[in-house]
Amino acid sequence: MRDSIEIAAQLAFPEGPVAMPDGSIVLGEIGAGRLTRIAMDGRTTCLAETGGGPNGLALGPDGRLYVCNNGGFSWDRAGGMWRPLAKAPDNTGGSIQRVDADTGKVETLYDRCGDVALSAPNDIVFDRFGGFYFTDHGHRQGRTVGFGAVYYAKADGSFIREVAYPLIGPNGIGLSPDGDRLYVAETSSGRLWSWRVEGPGLLAGTDWPSPTGGDLVAGLPGFQRYDSLAVEAGGNICIATLRLGGIVVVSPDGHEVERIRTPDPYTTNLCFGGPDMKTAFVTLSGSGRLVSMEWPRPGLSVSTDILHEEERS
Repeated sequence: MRDSIEIAAQLAFPEGPVAMPDGSIVLGEIGAGRLTRIAMDGRTTCLAETGGGPNGLALGPDGRLYVCNNGGFSWDRAGGMWRPLAKAPDNTGGSIQRVDADTGKVETLYDRCGDVALSAPNDIVFDRFGGFYFTDHGHRQGRTVGFGAVYYAKADGSFIREVAYPLIGPNGIGLSPDGDRLYVAETSSGRLWSWRVEGPGLLAGTDWPSPTGGDLVAGLPGFQRYDSLAVEAGGNICIATLRLGGIVVVSPDGHEVERIRTPDPYTTNLCFGGPDMKTAFVTLSGSGRLVSMEWPRPGLSVSTDILHEEERS
């Protein structure tokens, strides 16, 4: 287990950490329906009340935070650990929200794609064109589990399209350093898929019988489950892994690089920050903590370098 430093505790199932320009970390507390800003000295302040379940976050090119809201879970708190069970009884659907990081103002950008209502948006990544991809994990409710999907949308709320379907619990999402590959981690299958990106929101599908339309990059043995992910500057994919309690790092060709264990089976997400991008900020969601650890390789900066219109054509 790599040495880590606890930054904040007593959080309500933290997820979606984002390293902010001022050095703070903003994350979603799914169990509390809010975004929380955490200073490096551990001080926490409520940035916004989103309601529902703010799951994945990304900092947009306009400086605002874009939030995947899953609508809310029901919980098991046995033994002092947070454990999501299923869709909350009062969950009226998922959405993509936009939050002003200065004022905390929350607005809903999308709650459906055409005739299809969003179920449980989970994680999000911006591309260099200023749009974003996000996963919709789908919910479990009673004896029914909904398939998930991947969507592409514009940040101004004017356009959304489904780009991959069906998936079984799509969760983490990220882009390769050159932006030419989209990675998606499936929770229930413990698989990492990739698609070649041909343009903004345009993915090249593989031939049948690929169930997702993507290429299989890696799969986990035994009963382990992939959650959210982050990409290193060199191209490795770092995937928070449930039940292992840690992070599995795989190369773009699917070989395992290393495993970093943590003391929480609900290790759900990570982001990179610090002056050299060699600090990983990791959410230990079951125990309600945010920790940091030194990382041996620099992480990929997720700040969006927007192409000018003439470069897009």
